[in-house]
Parts: sequence; C-alpha cells; structure tokens
Amino acid sequence: MIGKFLYLEWKSFTRSASFATNLALKIFMGFMALYMITVFLLAGIAGFYVVREELGLDPLKFLNKMIIYYFIIDLIIRLLLQKIPVMNIRPMLVLPIKRPVIVNFALGKTMLSFFNLIHAFLFVPFTVVLLREGYDVSGVLLWHLSVICLFYCNNFLNILLNNKDNLFVIFLTVVAALGASQYYGLFDVTAYTSVFFSGLYTTVWMFVIPLAAAVGLYIVTHKYLLRNLYLDAGLAAKHAVAKTEQFDWLNQFGTIGTFLKNDIRMIKRNKRSKTTVVMSVVFLFYGLLFFSGGIEAYDNPAMHMFAGIFVTGGFLFTFGQFVPSWDSACYPLMMTQNIPYKGYLSAKWWLIVIATAISTILASFYVYFGWHVYQMIVVGAIYNIGFNSHLVLLGGAYTKTPVDLTSSRGAFGDKKAFNVKTMLISLPKLLLPMLLYVIGTKIYNPNLGLLLVAAVGMLGFAFRNKVFTLIEKIYKAEKYATLDAYKQKN
Repeated sequence: MIGKFLYLEWKSFTRSASFATNLALKIFMGFMALYMITVFLLAGIAGFYVVREELGLDPLKFLNKMIIYYFIIDLIIRLLLQKIPVMNIRPMLVLPIKRPVIVNFALGKTMLSFFNLIHAFLFVPFTVVLLREGYDVSGVLLWHLSVICLFYCNNFLNILLNNKDNLFVIFLTVVAALGASQYYGLFDVTAYTSVFFSGLYTTVWMFVIPLAAAVGLYIVTHKYLLRNLYLDAGLAAKHAVAKTEQFDWLNQFGTIGTFLKNDIRMIKRNKRSKTTVVMSVVFLFYGLLFFSGGIEAYDNPAMHMFAGIFVTGGFLFTFGQFVPSWDSACYPLMMTQNIPYKGYLSAKWWLIVIATAISTILASFYVYFGWHVYQMIVVGAIYNIGFNSHLVLLGGAYTKTPVDLTSSRGAFGDKKAFNVKTMLISLPKLLLPMLLYVIGTKIYNPNLGLLLVAAVGMLGFAFRNKVFTLIEKIYKAEKYATLDAYKQKN
C-alpha cells in the first residue's frame, strides 16, 4: 500500500499543470540542498578544531552549552517552513484503505523530511571527529542517538502545533529574551540545559529520556492524526460567524476604496494575512543585526543599504509578492465582472505605500545609531514605494500560486511561487539600491549614495501612471493562465 501511495504522489507531480515549473524548482532546490549540505559538512568537521584551537574550549562541552538554542531555532524554522505532508485524503477515506496505513505513511514522510536529514550532515561528521580525537566511544554514540531523538521530537511537535496562531512569534520572543538575558548577564539558561546535554555523554542511562520522549511523541502524534482523520472532524472546513464591517470613510476614494475595504477585511479575518502583518513587524528589527556593528561581515555600506530596504519592506515583500494570489478564491468571479485592472492594482499599491510609511515611522528608533542610519531607512522607504512596489506588482502577474487564507504557513513565500521570471524581476529589489549606494559612496561620500537611491525611487513615482499601464497589459495577457493555475490542486 505504501508503494501505491508513492505511485499516486508521483502521478500527482508529473500530471500537474505546473509540472515544468515544479521540475525547475526541484532542480533549483537540489542545488540549494547541496550547498547547505556542504556548509553543514564543513561546520561538522572544522567546527571541532575551530572551537578547540581558536577559543581554547572543549568542543563537546561548548556544543552542549549552546545546543539548546539550536533546537529552539530548528523548531521555529519548522513551524514557519516545514509543511505537513498532505495527500488527497478525502478520496482515500471512501476506499478500503485502513486509516492507520494513511497515518503511518504521512508520519513516515515527515521523518524522512529534509528538515531532519540535513542535521545528519552536521552531527555525523562531528561525532566521527569526536571518536577520532579519543572521546569515549559509548558516551559519544549514546549522545549522538539522543540528539537524533530530540530532532524527531521537534518533528512531531511541529505536527501537533500545526496552524496554532502566533506560535512563531512566541518562540521567537523566547529565543530573543533568553539570548538577551544571557548576553547582559541577567539569566543564563545554558547553565541548566548544558547539565542535561553533558549528562547524555557522561551518564549511560540518560539516553533513555530523549528516546522515550521521541517514542511518546510519535504515539501521541499518531493518535492525534488518527483521531482527526474524518471528513466531519479534522478534515471538515471550519466556519466562522460573519461580521459586517463597512469602512464607509473609504467610499470617497471610489473604486480604489472598494478594493481597499476588501483587502482590510481580508487581513483582519484570515490567518495567513495576519501572519503577514506580524512578519512585517519582525522585519522592523532586522536592521539591528547590521547597524549595531556586532557582526563584522554586515558592517559595510552595501549591507547597510540592504538592511535599509528590508526594515521598511516587510509588508511589501510578504504581501506584495502574492498579488493577485490573495484573491485566488474569488479571482474567477472577479474576472466575470466589469472591474478595471488599474483600479484593482492601484488599491494594492496604496495598501503597500501606507504600510511602508507606517513602518518608516515605527523604525524611528534607529536614530539611536545615528541620523545617517535613519536616513538610509527613509531612503529605503522611498525606493520601496517608488520602485519596488511596481516590481512586486509586476512579479505578481507571473506568480500563479493560490493562497490558502486559513493557514498561517508560508508567510515568507511559497515554493510553488518560484519561476525564472519572478526571480529575474526580484533581483533589482535589493541589488540595485546596494549597487547605487556603494557607487555614490566610492565616488564622493555616503550622502551621494543616498541621493542616487532616492532619485531612482522618485523617478519610479513620477512615471507611476506609465508603469501601471504596462503592468495592466501584462496582467491582461496572463489572465487566462492565472485562472487556469488557480484551478489546480497540486
């Protein structure tokens, strides 16, 4: 039966209307996977000697002290990116297939996920180096087994916590709070967790704890999925009480006001759009990595401008890249109405502009790092409004990926949204302002670099009508391909 499931998934992949795009994506993802595997291998092998020779510390003790952050960040990444393997379950339930078989196949897919296998390329080489350097064989092997079990605990927790609102922000806040409290000497959580992880190496019986936790979570997850594998239970569509919100003050803007009202309602009522707003707030603090000077690789003009674009571009990048996919559920109906494309796109543009302006005001705390830093953020906002806003709308014409508004997953994007055209359109969003700023800095001074970036943004704003006319033509040309893509389920 498992073989039949694999056969059906292969047919689903090859018969999809987006097969060519998915194939190109798989090849691209394969190269990215090879790059990550190489990085993890080098870290697993060289990390031991770097810690011992450069820091003068015991590598295993050092890793046992910091590994708690590794596990928490791994869980955060899973909650954000790892998707639960979803087959076409509803047709399966009317066939003579035992439900435990379906559940076992779904859990088996998660256990063989790249999110689990990638860690082996870090910890297997590190374990081999430990054995080569004379560490106790039984202790190292039991420690390695315990680490693997803990990663699978994260795997099952990701399933149990799937689609729980605000978990990403909660875990991210916990990591930030623990890291800050340790940095400023208020509370060091590693002083307690390192005792447990060191015990996995020094105490023989302690490996039973993570092993029992992994087995227990597997059983709980299996029962959880089995309990919800009914058409009238876990697979049933959820219905909420409808609330009427008029937003009459937007009526003065005509057609654009009507679209703005619909967008505001969508953002307030759906998980995916709410997650987008939350992620926009997280983007505000991204610049702290660059402007604080704590990371030497980020302390240069190009990376500073990169941060300046990102700080105010959170909503633009997370929301704008999925225009018109936000309306994929009702897009076929919209296309039967006498709706001008320009009004529809203008409403999205104004929503992006308003969000970018609000982000610029909220980012005023960067004045602490100097007026020039905040000037970079303001210039980044001008560039985002005048130039990048047009690019994301243009890219939306080629991003034919329906959005599930009831799911909070994929706030950063969706792998099915990848194609060569959107990738090429996306390059100037960040590379062009970085290049302009560096050129201006080298020719004269940083102020000239800011002027060049702001000038491109102002030019984009000045030619907005002509750009919108061009984008409108592209949307009309892609109209039927978009409608066909929104009908696809795979």
